[in-house]
Formats: sequence, structure tokens, C-alpha cells
Amino acid sequence: MAVVTPVSSGDSSPRITYTFSSSHYALWAEELARERKIPVEVGPPPPGSEDACGLALRIEEGRANDLEVSLHAEGIQFTRWDAA
Repeated sequence: MAVVTPVSSGDSSPRITYTFSSSHYALWAEELARERKIPVEVGPPPPGSEDACGLALRIEEGRANDLEVSLHAEGIQFTRWDAA
């Protein structure tokens, strides 16, 4: 079971969603974010993300670059879904 690190509550800033092709990548990404003190929420993927494993990470738009740099550095494959 994934441990959820809440994104600051009450904040209405746009969120970016990341989906993964496997639960291995999703859980690895969640662990990496936690280790690097990058606040993320774990939840279901957005509608239309057929290639997703069933888990997604959501993050405040302002922290998205921090997460992406970390994911690329570790070789974690992901798809970014920008806030509407």
C-alpha cells in the first residue's frame, strides 16, 4: 500500500499529474519523492490514461520540475498530464 504524503491542504494552486506504465515505476517515484522531500499525492490516473498502471502522482505545479529532474535522474518513465 502506498504511503500518501499530502500536498499542502487548502492550497488551490494547479496540480500536475504523472502516470506510469507499471506499478513498479509508480511506487518507485512515490518513494523517490518522499526521500527528496517533494510533496506528492498518490491517487488514480486521470480519465483517458489507458496506458497507466492504475496509480498516479499529483504535485503542485511549482514543484513539478523538482520531481521531473529526480525521475529522469533515476530513469523512471512517466507521462505528464498538465492541469486543465
